[in-house]
Amino acid sequence: MSLTVGICLTTHNRCADLSRTLAALARLAPAPDEIIVTADGCTDGTLDLLRRAHPGVRLLVHATARGSIPSRNEMAAACGCEVFVSLDDDSYPLDGDFIARVRTLFTTEPRLAVASFPQRTDEFPATLTATDFGPGEFVGSFANSGAAIRRAVFRELGGYPDFFFHAYEEPDFALRCVAAGWQVRHETALAIRHHFSGAQRNEVRTHQRHARNELWSVLLRCPAPQLFAVALFRAARQFGYAWSRGPGWALREPRWWLAALAGVPRCLAARRPLPWGRYLAWMRLVRTPIRDAAAWTAIFGGEVA
Repeated sequence: MSLTVGICLTTHNRCADLSRTLAALARLAPAPDEIIVTADGCTDGTLDLLRRAHPGVRLLVHATARGSIPSRNEMAAACGCEVFVSLDDDSYPLDGDFIARVRTLFTTEPRLAVASFPQRTDEFPATLTATDFGPGEFVGSFANSGAAIRRAVFRELGGYPDFFFHAYEEPDFALRCVAAGWQVRHETALAIRHHFSGAQRNEVRTHQRHARNELWSVLLRCPAPQLFAVALFRAARQFGYAWSRGPGWALREPRWWLAALAGVPRCLAARRPLPWGRYLAWMRLVRTPIRDAAAWTAIFGGEVA
């Protein structure tokens, strides 16, 4: 019996983008077993669109915005499928047989937890005309705007930290996957179209959330005594990035430092450090993906010490 595959996406005041995405999803053959959309504090007509034009979509409504991460956790809990495809409201699969191929992929690869897909995105114009995305490879992160996730693993590992609100949930989850011996793989045979809408985007805000959550992930997962050096390295690297964007960015860095400090007690209360060997191997994997399955198994396939 084939695996069931659903689609989950969250939206916040991007009615036009959502309409285009749902139209694209309607063209998939076979269709997904279910589609779930979380309207996260929408005030722009999104609810009217969904109820009028897409009655078959399962709708979850947040009267006020809770963030993309709590929304994705809620959809994963509500989804009745064995695999759910995570999308943004401005992204969708390009291949008409996408659902069938995801079913085959997760059926034939029982240790696969996450499959990420290359994106043809306006953020990087060269991808729009690329003819070859290269070979598939095992990776240390993925993008929720185009990934398929095995729901049983998502539940087993506890999903995403709700208090992250938005950003960095993907590398944090990928870390826990590979530390537990589950594969995260970039599958280049399928592709996602990501229009990368400018609506509801703020580069500085996104950077600061990413930096804050990256530091929180270190506090949650990195063992002592290494966490002190890793935390300092992460903060210094984020400051270096901000400085590269200009003094205005750098002067605003203390905002996320203060936000990160406020979350330290919560991180320490939820702290579940991973073995240093696995954590270090994941950091290397983020920088240098692995193409050979045997090489990946030699590093991550054994029992956790």
